[in-house]
Amino acid sequence: MQLITLNLTKEHIADLDELVRLGAYPNRSEAIRFAIRDLLKSELWVRNNTTPQVRRDAH
Repeated sequence: MQLITLNLTKEHIADLDELVRLGAYPNRSEAIRFAIRDLLKSELWVRNNTTPQVRRDAH
């Protein structure tokens, strides 16, 4: 994986922390990875009208 820098509002960070606190995700990074994966899937689906081949991280 590559490291990227991301600037978020305090509200977005608080919301991410709430998802982590609720147990929806183990940490902020994982929540952001899932959000990006879902965005890529939906955007690529609309553009290509086919199921995109987005790799899942091996854990």
